[in-house]
Amino acid sequence: MRFANPNQSYGTGRRKSAIARVWVEPGEGNITINGREFSAYLCRPVLAILVKSPLTAIDSEGKYNVKALVKGGGVVGQAGAIKLGIARALVQRDENLRKPMRMGGFLTRDARVKESKKYGRKKARRGFQFVKR
Repeated sequence: MRFANPNQSYGTGRRKSAIARVWVEPGEGNITINGREFSAYLCRPVLAILVKSPLTAIDSEGKYNVKALVKGGGVVGQAGAIKLGIARALVQRDENLRKPMRMGGFLTRDARVKESKKYGRKKARRGFQFVKR
């Protein structure tokens, strides 16, 4: 894969209907999502901790700059997609990180998605309301 910067490594993350393209390079720990500061983009501190969790697992929280472009889904799904993208990019950068990332569960894609609606029903499982008489 070709990059504009040879120091960058790339990872793709997906969660629900969100897709994140993530680039990681050595730096001072700046994280930008869609061109904005990550804490301003995510709003909730819990999601900021979720996004930073792959970096804290390998004790390199202030050592890498992360740039993410994410689309689709909601904020929680986007945060999960970015987390997976960061983990994959770090493993691409250094193959020795695969074992700690796998042990922390950062390389496992969360397969839970919304169940599709069925015909003859109001939603996926809920039937229409009816009255007996």
